[in-house]
Formats: sequence, structure tokens, C-alpha cells
Amino acid sequence: MTDDRDDPESRLARIERLLEDSGRDVVPAWRQVTRGETRWAVSAVILVAVAVQLMLPHRLAFQPYWLLPTLELVLMVGLFIANPRRIEPGTRWLRWPSLALTGVITLANGWAAVRLVAGLVRGTEGMDAGPLLLTGGGIWLTNVIVFALWYWEWDRGGPLERAMGHRRYADFLFVQMQSPETAPADWEPAFLDYFYLSFTNSTAFSPTDVMPLSRWAKMLMLGQSSVSLVTVVLVVARAVNILR
Repeated sequence: MTDDRDDPESRLARIERLLEDSGRDVVPAWRQVTRGETRWAVSAVILVAVAVQLMLPHRLAFQPYWLLPTLELVLMVGLFIANPRRIEPGTRWLRWPSLALTGVITLANGWAAVRLVAGLVRGTEGMDAGPLLLTGGGIWLTNVIVFALWYWEWDRGGPLERAMGHRRYADFLFVQMQSPETAPADWEPAFLDYFYLSFTNSTAFSPTDVMPLSRWAKMLMLGQSSVSLVTVVLVVARAVNILR
């Protein structure tokens, strides 16, 4: 009896099926239902932001100076206790506390930035170059963290929506999306990717290798670049004048 596997027609059929399978579109991981992202990286940078806020001059902080950092810690600890591992469908209700936490950090850093800029314009801030540079650097770093959190919270509906694969169109176009052959098959954007986006936008004052696609993403990046530019220019200019 002749084995079907050795039959030329059977082999040709198998080859045709393989060619058809290889020609089918492969849905990338960032558009599939995947495991939720962990909170470790997010929690770590939030702790950095809280530490920086507490080290800033108390006169720049929202009074009492400990109020907003304490609220941030309470929200962060609550989120971590409620969901210590991964952001999964059962934790959908945690999105609002997470957004509230990002909003509080934004308020605290925005308040300090406005107070610093106003003081520099009036000449009441920046008597010593060293402390001024440290203060400006702390506000700048917190600004990077703040916008990284907003990008992470809103791109394609947030981390939970991304894990569920509900949104087809991305708000930010990463290199791995354009050239999937440069990344593992299971690649999808995580918080550190958004942190990198925020850092490069604050240093280059423009997109680098991550392109904003939606209008809100472009406006948010524009706002971040503006805040970073004003802070850096005023702080550095004042420090240079002091050193002279």
C-alpha cells in the first residue's frame, strides 16, 4: 500500500496549505488579548515622584506641604493592596483611583512649577545657583513622570483596555509596531516604554522614535514640551546669571 504522505499530490497539497498559512496576516500581540501589566514599574516611579516633592522647598508646595504627597502614598498603597500583581478585567474599578492618583501628582508638581516660575519672574526665587538647579531638576523629573503616567493611562483606553485588545487603533506608534520583525512576537507597550517617550519629549521638545497619532496625544505632548521648555530655560538662565 502506498503511503499518502509519499504521494506527490498530497505533498503538493501540504505545501500549498503551508504557503496559505504563512501568507495570512498575523495579529500582533499589542492587538490581542494578553496578560495584564504589573504595577511594579508604575509604583516605583510614583515613589520617586513623592520623594522629590517632599525634598522640594516647602514654600513651593501646596500647603500644608505634606498633604498631597501623603494623599499620593495612600492612593498608591491602596491600589497596590487591591491589585498587587497584574491589571486584569476584575480590577476595572481601580481605573478611577489610578487616574485620581495621577491627577494629584500633576496638581502637586504643577503648583510647584507655577510657584517657581512666578518667583523667578519676580526675582524672589533663585538666590543660590545650586539649590535652584536642584529644585528645577526635581520639578522637571516629576514632570517626566507625570506625563509618562498620563500617556500610559490614556493610550488605547489605558492598560486594561490594551490588555483586553478592545481598541484597534493606537494613539502612539512605537517602532515595534511599524517593524514587528525587530521585536519578539509577544511585544506590547508597557509603562517603561511610555516613560521613555515622556523623557525624550522633555529633552528633545518633540517626538523622537514614538509618533503621536491621535489629536489628544499630540496636544498632551505639546503641553509637556512647553512646560519642560519654560522650566529649563528660566531655571538655567537664572542660574547662569547668579554664577556670573
